[in-house]
Amino acid sequence: MEEPTTEEIEIRTADVTTKTLPPPPPPRTASPHQELVERLKDYGQEDVFALWEELSPEERHLLVTEIENLDLPRIDRIIRCSLNSQGLPAAAIEAPPESCVSTVEGRRKEDKEKWWKMGLKAIYEGKLGVVLLSGGQGTRLGSSDPKGCFNIGLPSGKSLFQIQAERILCVQRLAAQAMGEGPTRSVVIQWYIMTSPFTHEPTQKFFESRKYFGLEPDQVTFFQQGTLPCITKDGKFIMETPFSLAKAPDGNGGVYAALKYSRLLEDMASRGIKYVDCYGVDNVLVRVADPTFLGYFIDKGAASAAKVVRKAYPQEKVGVFVRRGKGGPLTVVEYTELDESMASATNQQTGRLQYCWSNVCLHMFTLDFLNQVANGLEKDSIYHVAEKKIPSINGFIEGVKLEQFIFDSFPYAPSTALFEVLREEEFAPVKNANGSSFDTPESARLLVLRLHTRWVIAAGGFLTHSVPLYATGVEVSPLCSYAGENLEAICRGRTFHAPCEISL
Repeated sequence: MEEPTTEEIEIRTADVTTKTLPPPPPPRTASPHQELVERLKDYGQEDVFALWEELSPEERHLLVTEIENLDLPRIDRIIRCSLNSQGLPAAAIEAPPESCVSTVEGRRKEDKEKWWKMGLKAIYEGKLGVVLLSGGQGTRLGSSDPKGCFNIGLPSGKSLFQIQAERILCVQRLAAQAMGEGPTRSVVIQWYIMTSPFTHEPTQKFFESRKYFGLEPDQVTFFQQGTLPCITKDGKFIMETPFSLAKAPDGNGGVYAALKYSRLLEDMASRGIKYVDCYGVDNVLVRVADPTFLGYFIDKGAASAAKVVRKAYPQEKVGVFVRRGKGGPLTVVEYTELDESMASATNQQTGRLQYCWSNVCLHMFTLDFLNQVANGLEKDSIYHVAEKKIPSINGFIEGVKLEQFIFDSFPYAPSTALFEVLREEEFAPVKNANGSSFDTPESARLLVLRLHTRWVIAAGGFLTHSVPLYATGVEVSPLCSYAGENLEAICRGRTFHAPCEISL
């Protein structure tokens, strides 16, 4: 038998090659939707995909993307810890000891001067950062804009944001002037502004369009608070539409987690910041970066501090500072936790109400404590359970929003100092539309005009007015004076016709 030629071998090899079966297909993998269903089953939330078959491809994509972006282990821990904490007995409450409160009448002039200088020195050295809680919209004021954009009707027409920015500019100038004998350099206070998904972009645009009100753009940082799914009373996610969860912001206490996860606590440390002033946007009279409060805080060596105002009357519906448990930490309780006898109880030595120190969201923290509390709150994962009407596929239903509050930090503090301020000087909230009985733009506007009128008269100025003085007054630009100081050169011997703005 003849040996095959080389050519015949090549042909046969080619024939064999062409007849070789294709490789087997790769093993089938589960779709992203199926994988997510399995993950959700671990947390009892697989009903999120109950209407999957009815969704369009675009809707399916939106739902998958939303669920993929959830930190399911964290959310599940928050839901379980928060719901399980309901109904647990709380430690009894006591009145705060007098030793932890600096009262207005107990404050000596030399102490105030010392604290003012200490605060300005720390600001000059770049040790103070400011955090603004600004996640809310002006819905109750009749506006869909961020609340900080609101103009309460002052003669200047300035927004809340502008007033606060100009107070920062003023403090920077005062700190530079106070340390004038040292090396000359610009003083910068970093301003961290917490927004929400609803206010983030419009807030940024508002600042950009107004050139940051004279601040340097790089000293203003915007960051968003988190959101959490709304749930049923047994902990199930509520679907707002067949392809999206009902969600809500996690409360102003979400600032601690937001600062941590956005790495802004690290940013503060890298800038040499040691103290953090934290406040809410809707107080027109807020003394942002208050040197006196900062100096007091440093002098006390506390981990946290709060400005407080005295309750106007026993049944006033405000949260107050208490001591939780015998010798326990200071914290804030809502007025509903005080029965009538406790709310009316009087301190026999001072003549004041025992529970009289109202929380007005004006706080000071050390940076070290902010790191500690961010970790502590995350570990404990206990949120306030607020029963609300939640939008759902079936219309508005009874459900739960989970929130933390800014004062949830105080139980973690080894020491908290309280600093009394006068309402008429530092607390003019803007919460309700004009026509309401309290906390309106009109009531806040009058508080500003009356305070600034007192400043002008004390500085030697005079006023004329065509309407009763109780209904009008003058506005002093924050660029002129932070708290009534340095007005003599502008006001002495001059007459101003109210209403008007006094500016540089």
